[in-house]
Amino acid sequence: MTKPIQPTQTTAFYVQAILSFAISLASMVIALAYLPTAGWVRAFLGLGLLYLVTSTITLCKVVRDRQELSEVTNRVDQARLDKLLAEHDPFKVDA
Repeated sequence: MTKPIQPTQTTAFYVQAILSFAISLASMVIALAYLPTAGWVRAFLGLGLLYLVTSTITLCKVVRDRQELSEVTNRVDQARLDKLLAEHDPFKVDA
């Protein structure tokens, strides 16, 4: 019997990616609503935007990895079933 595939991602990493995205989005909304426009403010908004973009990329990667993990598991299970069916001979007589 072969060992089932273990997920490489933890729930904590998934939650961290979602929280990071939410915090970065909230930070940008607050910054746009309350800060005056000056040179340093534009720099702050630029850094906030960079944080938002990197968090979004991480969130996309997490979602993609979770989807691919389920697809790989399904493909491995299907390959095992195909192998068992290919090896099975219904007309074989054990003597």
